[in-house]
Amino acid sequence: MGKIDTIMQPKQFVLGEIFDNSEYVVPIYQRSYAWEKDEIEQLMNDIHDSDSNSSYYIGSLIVDEVFPNVFSVVDGQQRLTTIFLLLVYLNSKSKDKLFPISSKSLSFEAREKSNRTLTYIYDYKGIAKDDSYSGEINKGYSIIEEFFNNKNEEYKESFVKNMSNIFIIRTQVPKQIDLNHYFEVMNSRGEQLEIHEIAKGKILGVIEKGKPEYRKVAGLIWDKCSQMDSYVQMNFDINARGELFSENWECFRCNSIDDVKNKISIKEDTQETKFSLLDKLKDKIKLDDKANESEENERFESIISFPNFLLIVNEAMQNNQKENDDTTLDDKKFIETLEKNWKDDNNVDDADKALNFIFNLLKYRYLFDKYIIKREFAKDYKEEGKWSLQKLYMYYMYKDNNEQRKPQYKLTYSKEDEDSDKKTETLRSLQSALRITYTSPKTMHWISKALSALYEDENADLIRLLERYACSKIEKADYKKATGFGIDRIVFTYLDYILDRDSFPDSKVPNFQFQFRNSIEHFHPRNSDNNDIWDSQSYDNFGNLALITVSANSKFSNQPPQSKITYEKIINQSPKLVLMKTIMKKNNDEWTKDLAFMHGKEMLELLEKEINSKLSEDN
Repeated sequence: MGKIDTIMQPKQFVLGEIFDNSEYVVPIYQRSYAWEKDEIEQLMNDIHDSDSNSSYYIGSLIVDEVFPNVFSVVDGQQRLTTIFLLLVYLNSKSKDKLFPISSKSLSFEAREKSNRTLTYIYDYKGIAKDDSYSGEINKGYSIIEEFFNNKNEEYKESFVKNMSNIFIIRTQVPKQIDLNHYFEVMNSRGEQLEIHEIAKGKILGVIEKGKPEYRKVAGLIWDKCSQMDSYVQMNFDINARGELFSENWECFRCNSIDDVKNKISIKEDTQETKFSLLDKLKDKIKLDDKANESEENERFESIISFPNFLLIVNEAMQNNQKENDDTTLDDKKFIETLEKNWKDDNNVDDADKALNFIFNLLKYRYLFDKYIIKREFAKDYKEEGKWSLQKLYMYYMYKDNNEQRKPQYKLTYSKEDEDSDKKTETLRSLQSALRITYTSPKTMHWISKALSALYEDENADLIRLLERYACSKIEKADYKKATGFGIDRIVFTYLDYILDRDSFPDSKVPNFQFQFRNSIEHFHPRNSDNNDIWDSQSYDNFGNLALITVSANSKFSNQPPQSKITYEKIINQSPKLVLMKTIMKKNNDEWTKDLAFMHGKEMLELLEKEINSKLSEDN
């Protein structure tokens, strides 16, 4: 590795200035421009929907400087080409040149057709209708034109105004990197230098400036917490586990960053003198040298990524998030959101704030692993996985007269009391219901609420807290009046949770596990093969509906209920659907409007009773 000072630190650019005094060349080994309408309009909508009064992160760009101010694009060329076309368009619609850009700002290596098209669009502010020009680039510019043609002047003015607060991160790779090999690996895995790695460089820089003696331990904690698919204890070496998490690895023993610093020894191979992009890129392609623990570390899969976890920690620390505010978990404002933890307007030492965040990162990660569900791939569930809520502990074993410490897993609430197994099972089911309902990371506020409560008191009643959270969501969803596709998914999933939790008569599914279901199934189909057509009120009534997987919905198609009940695996996706089948069986295999209305009324009453019970409890 070369000298550390040859490594260029990532830079943040206002989106409209990314081409200022810079030229970019897309190398021949990269694919041609291929963004379609969905990707282009998503970028445009992200820009317009951003807050003009705050910074907004729009993506990253990885480059190699081949000549002074001339950069070969290693990763991010699709976005960069779209930005070029967008800036050309916006300049063409203004009397003044809004953004610094020229015909030489972007080019493609050994692709004259593409270059000819870019030049034509820049010079003539429109597309060339000729086969000698790139149809893909022409199409991209046309999509941008059409996008704005349907917008009024107020929208366009707002869009341009927001551009001054949109940022892109440009990272320059070190000269030691084998670019062909790097691009091959990144392209095959779909990986790039992610924004959380930029955040790491920033926060470690703050710590190094204020309290450099803590930088190494902070970098170590960050790296260990970033490995989300294993329990955090397993990411540390075996001696550190005992120091940080007690002798049996079950409890977090530290109360401050000083405790962590004093309890572990940071070896040379984990030290960082500066954030190294070279090391980061190498990390993405090297094999794990801990072969003896690789099987354990591949056994579990986290329900969120590390960047999402960072935002959840940030939200949990604030402990004042609004119920319906998704901005705190929106990764489009990732850097700005997290910077609140290492920048202070009250003259408090930034390094202290940054170190406090690093310590909390480790503590929240311990709590996350112990009390938040994972997907487990082991034994009978090695292929498809199952929901798991377990804690890690260490046990001693003897092999060839040598004592060895090995990881084991047991139910999170094991040994608490005689109902501990049921308590773990209930919490696992409740969390999995929330997980399959709120699939977008920016809507997973239930995790930060749970972690915040656990941070204050590890004995917090998570079942009560999360049941209240779900009930408040259902109440706000106007569940009594909603029909058909207008019924919120949480209404279905939480109802299934209640039916399973309380072993509701005639709805029991043995060893029930929530699947990722997002398709509302009409048990009696709209287009019935036997011409038994229902009116829309009956068809869309809650009693005629259930939530199943998309593939299951496709299999059901327009078959009558009598045929659907023969698909046992699909029926077992929902306790509500099992109950509907039972009702049919008790009525000569008939499913009528009256039965549907009666079932719907009973289920809504069950929900109402649950909501009244949970939300009337004292806070």
